[in-house]
Amino acid sequence: MPPRLFTVRLVLIMAVISAAYMLVSYFLIGYRPEQLFLVILCNVLFFASLATRNFVVSFSVFIIYWIIFDYMKAFPNYRFHAVHIESIYNAEKNIFGIHTANGSVITPNEYWQLHQHVFLDFMAGLFYLCWIPVPLLFAFWLFIKNKRYFFYFAFTFLLVNLLGFVVYYAYPAAPPWYVSLHGFSFYRDTPGNTAGLARFDSLVHANIFQSLYSKSSNIFAAMPSLHSSYPVIVFYYAIKSRLRYMKFLFALVMCGIWFSAVYTNHHYILDVLAGIACAVLGIGLFNLVGNKLLPGKKTNAVS
Repeated sequence: MPPRLFTVRLVLIMAVISAAYMLVSYFLIGYRPEQLFLVILCNVLFFASLATRNFVVSFSVFIIYWIIFDYMKAFPNYRFHAVHIESIYNAEKNIFGIHTANGSVITPNEYWQLHQHVFLDFMAGLFYLCWIPVPLLFAFWLFIKNKRYFFYFAFTFLLVNLLGFVVYYAYPAAPPWYVSLHGFSFYRDTPGNTAGLARFDSLVHANIFQSLYSKSSNIFAAMPSLHSSYPVIVFYYAIKSRLRYMKFLFALVMCGIWFSAVYTNHHYILDVLAGIACAVLGIGLFNLVGNKLLPGKKTNAVS
């Protein structure tokens, strides 16, 4: 007999989970409409059909990531360690500094602030818009084509984020745009800033990045750049899945995001390298331990 969509036990479980999430969210970060939307969406998908139930349960890994990231607002990392502002700026300048005609040395971020171009502004915005949609769309494709690799990808994604969150709290770091606006002084209540991505908003006449960065969990979480981590995970599993052509597109997106992070003044090269290292470490740790713990028979890679 196929499992029933509605049972008293399932209804109670979902009701308790939903109520607990809403209550914890309210006391930690306050109520926001998107929290209620998430609860309604998950309940609708869970009870709509067995196929949608399988979908929402499988993608719960990404929901867990989003909730953890959202709850970081309640525990700003600057409460636990001093924020690195001048030290990381100087390290960037010492390692990747660019010598100017007048004999001074500037960071790559400062160089690109002096050499902006409309085409680069537009492309940087397009690449940066890929940082979450591309991993989610790729996960959806894997969910349909290769369940085993889907779960590998999902749990690797979560692991990489958790590693990044640990570094956020161990090494709070200001983004380069913060130095451009405030120098090396620490202002704990500084709001999120679109920095160079404001030029993309202006080009397309929409407040896309303005709306995103106004909800930033913590601006002193520039190291590592998880924007730079996500495309590495996608590219790795595209290779594992033996995607003949899409892997080249993912490689382009990956390099584009890395460049855009620096060009738009959101991250230092050091942040990008740390993000890449975080992704490589997470992939390695999962390959070492995680794939032995997940159930499922070996499946052939898709082409």
